[in-house]
Amino acid sequence: MRKLIFLCVLVLAAAAYSGDALASATQPRLLSKHHDWGVYVYEERGHKVCFMASAPSRSEGNYTRRGDVFAFITHWTEDGSKNVFNIMTGYPYRTGSTVNVDIDGKKFTLPITKGEMAWAADKETDDGLADAIQRGNRMVVRGTSQRGTLTTDTFSLRGSTAAYRASLQACNM
Repeated sequence: MRKLIFLCVLVLAAAAYSGDALASATQPRLLSKHHDWGVYVYEERGHKVCFMASAPSRSEGNYTRRGDVFAFITHWTEDGSKNVFNIMTGYPYRTGSTVNVDIDGKKFTLPITKGEMAWAADKETDDGLADAIQRGNRMVVRGTSQRGTLTTDTFSLRGSTAAYRASLQACNM
């Protein structure tokens, strides 16, 4: 059941990010698993979308209810976009808030938050995150919910390099 919910959320997240209607996307399918990261592919308007995703190994915060949490790196063949990093946090972010990402001491800020999603503002940050994730051991993501709850999610980066390579290969990038 959790896997089905996860797949539905991924399609919704991808459609929300790209601004397209959900009807234009097919169900993501798991291509491979690399320790803590999975590689998925689906089609959107006849073009492949490939991504790697992982759930946190630990989530902290004073919340009573929270949805699923995932980190993604996505590649779109339609326009050649790659390394698009985003976080789905399982709660709506506080309006105007930023999300802080720390990968083994290397700091990044995600200034774009909308609903349960957070993104970088530019390709340079996306590329830096993709590189740091492949080279790192641990990623810590801190955000603030609409209600003011501070959360900290810790992700293992074990398998991220193999997952990254597999996601690029799946989209022939």
